[in-house]
Amino acid sequence: MALIGTLEKDIEVQTPADKLYTMFKSQCYHIPNISNNIHAIDVHEGDWEKGGSVKEWKYNIDGNVETFKEKVEVDEENKAVTFIAVGGHILDHYKNYKGTFKFTPKIEGGNNHLVKITLDYEKRKVDDPHPLDKYMEFLVSLVKEVDVHHVLQA
Repeated sequence: MALIGTLEKDIEVQTPADKLYTMFKSQCYHIPNISNNIHAIDVHEGDWEKGGSVKEWKYNIDGNVETFKEKVEVDEENKAVTFIAVGGHILDHYKNYKGTFKFTPKIEGGNNHLVKITLDYEKRKVDDPHPLDKYMEFLVSLVKEVDVHHVLQA
């Protein structure tokens, strides 16, 4: 079993891609009010608006409260936001972990927009959990919760 890997998942959403991109890029402080599993997101360095800022997420996963301290990178050209782990529970199992959310507007004639989640990771040990089993499904659920919230607000 490989210690280094990449996972990808595409999620169709009804919320315009630009709106979701803005939320994940610079307005994630709204997410605890939307998601049942995200308790808080606090800025530790920088601010909500700039790439390079460090934030700490407190969330519930598999019945446990965990933290994820991340440094955010923003790719305006490709409408992508990358969260790179710099602290928190996730680093108990992974030497390196980053999640990228890429937001793509609907293709002409299509009904939905697309969010592509890419997880790049390096496990500490071979028997550490595979991120698909825990974190990918958590992130897919989070995107869906945010999408439903926006659809209901429209």
